[in-house]
Amino acid sequence: MMVPLALMALALLAAGLAPRVLTRCSWPDREPVLALWVWQCVVGAVLLCCLLAMALSGAAAFEVVRSHVFAGAPRGVVEAYGTGRGAPWAGALSVLLACGGAWTGAMLAREIRDARARRRRRRAEPRARAPQLPGEKPESGDRLVVLEDERPDAWWMPGGSGQLVITTGALRRLKGRQLDAVVEHEQGHARARHDWLLHCSAALATGFSRVPVFAGFRDQVHRLVELAADDVASRRHGRLTTALALVGLNEERGVFGPCPTALALVPQRVHRLLTPAQRLPVARRLRVTAVAALVPVVPVLVAFAPGLSALR
Repeated sequence: MMVPLALMALALLAAGLAPRVLTRCSWPDREPVLALWVWQCVVGAVLLCCLLAMALSGAAAFEVVRSHVFAGAPRGVVEAYGTGRGAPWAGALSVLLACGGAWTGAMLAREIRDARARRRRRRAEPRARAPQLPGEKPESGDRLVVLEDERPDAWWMPGGSGQLVITTGALRRLKGRQLDAVVEHEQGHARARHDWLLHCSAALATGFSRVPVFAGFRDQVHRLVELAADDVASRRHGRLTTALALVGLNEERGVFGPCPTALALVPQRVHRLLTPAQRLPVARRLRVTAVAALVPVVPVLVAFAPGLSALR
């Protein structure tokens, strides 16, 4: 009954090695959407390893679990996994992984709860600062909310009926297609549902802060979603226009000074837009996509290998 140990070794290898490899590569800045896909495949593979190891170790330790995991399986398949030998570590491993799964669910539920609370607070602010006029009816679907504020800003509030909020300072600062680029950037976040990626990565990193792959996933998602939205805006309105819009929104926040703030990513984004690197060749993009898609298949092959061998 060594399959659960092999799966855990594979999970530890991927969790420790993948962040080092991906963060040292230069191509993710050129292909942020592809990089997001690779990160999701790696994280999915690590979680799948843990799930399969929990099921198989639980089957080795507990009869009730074994009856469900191997329900309808031929006797030769069950014997191939050696579940009857009852390894002493199997029960402890399955309980530990089950607790980890429950903790992951709790962290995700807490992240969703906190996100909804933040969303309610952010939605209450535009309603208070931009109330409906007498006789005005609330519109369904997307809605543009303009706030009276000297500070140039714009953001998208996700939800069932997403809202694009923009301040009068941004309307005065941004000219022509620059404003269109900002709107396209925010709508790019909405169309790709980047908020869900941010919530999932934050929940995993909060629950398992010492696991490198989860911490790296959170940090890279925050960066890559902005680069991906910048690309969406630049393809339609041009890189120079998008860069000028970023500068117009953020130049008064001190992000371009010698002491950068938490928005230190903005200068990097502007530099990337003004000095674009050539995209990866189509053939290489397809190869990376295919290889990343095969990463979550590896734990499945490891888990099912004894059973498939028994059926020959």
